[in-house]
Amino acid sequence: MTTENQSDAARIEGTVKWFDPGKGFGFVVADDSSEDILLHANVLRNFGQSSVCDGAAIVLVAKFTERGMQATEILDIKRPPERDGSSGIDDLAQLSEDVYRDTQLQPARVKWFDKTKGFGFGNVFGNQENIFIHIEVLRRSGLADLQPGEAVAMRVIDGNRGKMAIEVLGWEFASIG
Repeated sequence: MTTENQSDAARIEGTVKWFDPGKGFGFVVADDSSEDILLHANVLRNFGQSSVCDGAAIVLVAKFTERGMQATEILDIKRPPERDGSSGIDDLAQLSEDVYRDTQLQPARVKWFDKTKGFGFGNVFGNQENIFIHIEVLRRSGLADLQPGEAVAMRVIDGNRGKMAIEVLGWEFASIG
């Protein structure tokens, strides 16, 4: 990263090194240097997410402080590259781009999610039917964890064992109405 004045903010492209929602922070490594950039949970929440998965590509604005580089704004987060053989759910592997394009993002709420178990459930507003959320869906969506009661946007399909999320995004992506 290059800036003429260290106190000026700079646009940076990088990769999420790690982010821990429980601790409320993580670090990003800039593409053009090995410098770690602090990513605080408040900055992530301002972007509309409560977590981000390791390895996700990220574009942010950072500023040099007395504690080092810190993210002040997130401009974009891209899903991490697919990991061969990492999905435990065959339904996702069979989905075409048409399914994603033809499935509307719906406003939903997380009932519970257990990162250790690798799954949880939510429901679309106005419908009490459970929707299965697999951790691999979160990874593909660029998220690392979900909190109970969190408002999100989900693409939902009928899977082999019932309704399941195929994408989970920040609340602002939901179609309301």
